[in-house]
Amino acid sequence: MVTENTNLAPLLPDRHPQHDLFICDVADAVLKDVMQHMEHPFYSLSKKPETTVKRYRNGENWLEITPSVKGLATIYDKDILIYCISQIMAKLKKGEQVSPRVRINSRELLIFANRGTSGREYQSLLDALDRLEGTRIRTNIVTGDEEQIDGFGLIDASSIRRKHGMDGRLLWCEVQLSGWVFNAIRNEEVLTLHRDYFRLRKPIERRVYELARKHCGQQKTWRITLAKLLLKSGSQSPEKRFRQMVKELARHDHLPDYRVTFDEEADMVIFNNRGTMHGGPLIEGRVSTLKAETYEWAREAAPGWDVYHLEQEWREWIVEPPRDADRAFVGFCRKWFEKRGRP
Repeated sequence: MVTENTNLAPLLPDRHPQHDLFICDVADAVLKDVMQHMEHPFYSLSKKPETTVKRYRNGENWLEITPSVKGLATIYDKDILIYCISQIMAKLKKGEQVSPRVRINSRELLIFANRGTSGREYQSLLDALDRLEGTRIRTNIVTGDEEQIDGFGLIDASSIRRKHGMDGRLLWCEVQLSGWVFNAIRNEEVLTLHRDYFRLRKPIERRVYELARKHCGQQKTWRITLAKLLLKSGSQSPEKRFRQMVKELARHDHLPDYRVTFDEEADMVIFNNRGTMHGGPLIEGRVSTLKAETYEWAREAAPGWDVYHLEQEWREWIVEPPRDADRAFVGFCRKWFEKRGRP
C-alpha cells in the first residue's frame, strides 16, 4: 500500500524566484484563464491517462468530452492554454493585433508554469500538445453572444521545432487555438489567476481554486454544498474521499486568494476572500434582492419561463455582482429567450 508523504509543504517551491532577464516579461505576465474552463470540468484530474468518454450536465448546460488515444487533456496540460491566453490578453491590453496562432518559446513556458527545465519536462510538453489537440468537446455552453453545440477541440493544430533532429531539445512550438477558445478571449471572458496557482501540488487543489475564483470572485464569501462542489469539480473520487480532501485543504489553509472552511453539520464548503487580489474592495454578498417589478419585466423578456428558475440560473452564472442587478437580470432573461424560445 502506498502512503502519501504528509511532510511535504502544501505548496511546491518557487523554482524560478529570480527569472532570467530575457524572459522576465513572460514570467511576470498576469495569468488569465477562460471562464468556461473554470466553470466546467474539461480537464482530467487524474495523473493516469483517462480514455473513457466523459459526460456532464449542470442545469441547462451539458458537455461530452472524448479523449485522444493518449488520454484526456489534463489540468496540467492546461498550463499551455493559460500561457497562450495570458499572452493574447497582454497584447489586447496594449492595443496590438492578435491571432489564434501563438508561438511558444518552450523554456519560457516551463518557467512561466513553475516547472523544471530538464529533458523530461520538454517531452511532457509534446505529450500535452497531443492530448490537447486530440481531446474533442461537444457542448452547448455559451461564449459571448454565440451558443455552440457542435464539436470542437481545445487547440486545432500545433507545430514544433527541435534542435538536432527528433532526439534534440524542443526549441519552440506553435499552437492554433480553437475558434471557441479564441472567441471567448476576444469577448474578454477571462479572469486573472494568482501566480501560486502553479505551485499547488494536487490537481483537485487547482480545480477547487478555479471554481472559487469563478464563483467567489471579489466577494467576501461563497458557500456551496459539498455534493455540488464535487459535481462542478469533475472529480471521479467518491464523495467520502472528496470530503476528506476538502478537509485537508481547509486544515493546511494554503489555497491562493481564498481561505477554505468546512461546515460538517451543513456539509457545506465556505470560501472566504483573503483580499489578496487586485481589483478594488471586496464585495459583500452575491446580489441584492431584486425589485418586485423586475420580475414582471423578466416575464415580458422571457414569456413562458419561470422567472424564479431564471433568477437561480442567472445568480449561478454571474461572476461578480453587477452595478444594476435588476437591469442585468432582465437582460439575461431576454438573451435566454432569444436563444431558447418558449419552454
